[in-house]
Amino acid sequence: MAHRLTVIGTGYLGATHAACMADLGFEVLGLDTDERKVARLAAGDLPFFEPGLEPVLRRGLESGRLCFTTSYAEAAEFGDVHFLCVGTPQKSGEYAADLTYVDAAVDALAPLLHRPCLVVGKSTVPVGTAARLGAALARLAPVGGDAVLAWNPEFLREGFAVNDTLSPDRIVIGLPAEQGAAEHAEKVLREVYANTLAAGTPLVVADFPTAELVKVSANAFLATKISFINAMAEVCEAAHADVTKLSQALSFDDRIGGRFLGPGLGFGGGCLPKDIRAFMARAGELGADQALTFLREVDEINIRRRIRMVDLARQQLGGSFIGRTVGVLGAAFKPNSDDVRDSPALDVAASIRAQGGKVTVYDPQAMPNARRAHPSLDFGESALAAAAGAHVVLLLTEWAEFRDMEPDALAEAVSERNIVDGRNALDPERWRAAGWNYRALGRP
Repeated sequence: MAHRLTVIGTGYLGATHAACMADLGFEVLGLDTDERKVARLAAGDLPFFEPGLEPVLRRGLESGRLCFTTSYAEAAEFGDVHFLCVGTPQKSGEYAADLTYVDAAVDALAPLLHRPCLVVGKSTVPVGTAARLGAALARLAPVGGDAVLAWNPEFLREGFAVNDTLSPDRIVIGLPAEQGAAEHAEKVLREVYANTLAAGTPLVVADFPTAELVKVSANAFLATKISFINAMAEVCEAAHADVTKLSQALSFDDRIGGRFLGPGLGFGGGCLPKDIRAFMARAGELGADQALTFLREVDEINIRRRIRMVDLARQQLGGSFIGRTVGVLGAAFKPNSDDVRDSPALDVAASIRAQGGKVTVYDPQAMPNARRAHPSLDFGESALAAAAGAHVVLLLTEWAEFRDMEPDALAEAVSERNIVDGRNALDPERWRAAGWNYRALGRP
């Protein structure tokens, strides 16, 4: 008989995992303490934007394989395998990860586990968390050691989450030290991921600490690569060189490759910034802080790109934002997402407003979240509305509709033809030929 799955936490990770596992044929129960979120999901309405996910969600609901609840008792009774998918945000005023939600989920679920089951952590946590949670699970669960913990980190990219769940580039399983528990956990997870493994997806079986380190190590590497090319952009600006050509030349080197080598405004979102900070904090607790001191500079390079973007915009306006109108295209931290957590675009917009500029923002998907995050900003209902009367336009999120804009059409809306391309997404020659004063990060 197929395992019945629960997913604890139905945010971005949990809702995606629940819908996709139901699509693979499992009976799945998603649990969240947020009643409004559960009601929306149960009605087939995603609380966030993710391309291709809503049809998967609705198929699961219509088939009867996918349901949602706010009851831990119902989840404990239902599930053979419980996936922990709750958030681990950055602690306020600290670099460390806040494990409140992870601990609360285990504390709520464990006392209700009266039959053997597997609890599988997918949240991104500091190394050492799984061993601590495994001990708590065995201590709190009435079934004792028959409630086994495993760790199975997620590698979802916003905008590609359905494909990354159904066809991942690898599966990593962290197993407990006790041999019998480890063998059981591996057997169950091989059964859960049988179709994916049969399709040729690589499987890495490791201990708890190694599995916990995989996700944060991957994010640290990607953040480093992004900040490297943005550091080169700083040098290019000083040397009057073109960072886009530099990046292109580097990309042909097989040892380097072109992915994540796009110069621009830098990274944001709910993962990379907080994950590299939590990684540094945990390394310090382990006495290995010197190993990750380079990540502090990676973080600082990333923040400097935002400051430089504001500087470029101010230069376009003769040195001051006071009394000037600025059109901002983009609010999400990346295209194909409505996520505005640590968004470089909104950070730049808010900085300009604080310096006296009249700022109007437009984003194809992130407007509701952006309004909640920055109610003091003005918002337009289209790119042309955001650019109306603008003395400078800033492209800060590289949505396709912005990349494909007609320079002449935008020119009809603005007061002055000044544009600063924060993502190196536009063709400078095309825009300059249309009479625009074009500037971009890292280019002459």
